Amino acid sequence: MATTQRIRSVAVALGCVVAVTAGCATSADPAPISPVTVTVTSTPPTSVRPAPVSPSNPASYDALAAGFRKVASSTGLTVGIAIAPVGGDAVPALTLGDTTARVAWSTIKVPLAVAAERQNGPSPAAAAAIVNSDNGSAEELWASLGGGQAAADAVTGVLRDGGDAGTVVPATQRRPGYTIFGQTIWALPDAATFTAHLPCLEGAQSVLALMGEVAGNQQWGVEVMRAPRATAVKGGWGPGMTEGYLVRQIGLFTFRDGRRTAVAMSAVGGTMTSGIAALNAVSTWLNTNMTRLPRGRCNA
Repeated sequence: MATTQRIRSVAVALGCVVAVTAGCATSADPAPISPVTVTVTSTPPTSVRPAPVSPSNPASYDALAAGFRKVASSTGLTVGIAIAPVGGDAVPALTLGDTTARVAWSTIKVPLAVAAERQNGPSPAAAAAIVNSDNGSAEELWASLGGGQAAADAVTGVLRDGGDAGTVVPATQRRPGYTIFGQTIWALPDAATFTAHLPCLEGAQSVLALMGEVAGNQQWGVEVMRAPRATAVKGGWGPGMTEGYLVRQIGLFTFRDGRRTAVAMSAVGGTMTSGIAALNAVSTWLNTNMTRLPRGRCNA
């Protein structure tokens, strides 16, 4: 399995200017704080079948849960995470904290981009939608699938291929001023399961590579982890109806032996800045506890 490594300095986002009609796109990258070094996956391996999963010792999960509760409490926000080995499903014992199924925001652009690539091939719109989280480009992808029910079915089909058996992408607008697909309700365990199967999906490799090259407005959460050999992420964020800002991320990180772990996490109840800070705190906890996490790989 060949992985092209590229070291880059990651600037952790402090803020995000969100237009009413944008939801998860920014006109400029946020101001950076404390640069860290992250290795980014640019050419992940192609594989379509999951290999047997090699989990860490389940006896360590109780200690992980206790550690997560301490970190989550320190953020002052409502925080949740689901963890899965690549090739497997979310581990119930490692679905921790907030379990409320919440709006996907721009994390749903990953299955959207996969669906569009399967139908139309790689495109500049997919690159902009994933790397920059550009909503206009994501709308182009949605339209390329036929829009409405046709597009919703195509993206939902990708979720099913990725092991998510329950999430349904809407066909009509649920909230004025925001994208149809961005208002998909995506529970963290379902998002983690999909992310864990993403490297094994046919036609997903270009999108996965783009997730390893995200712009500054998404270089937080898993991106601040120092221990992984490589990382790939997609962020999502937007104002809640009653609970303040929701900040989400799906991500993959690679161990030295090539096995990978998938996560889906969220923080709600504060601002964009405090939500990012909360997910950075959770990711620091993940970094410290990497050896305890379940991990897996796809068959060649």
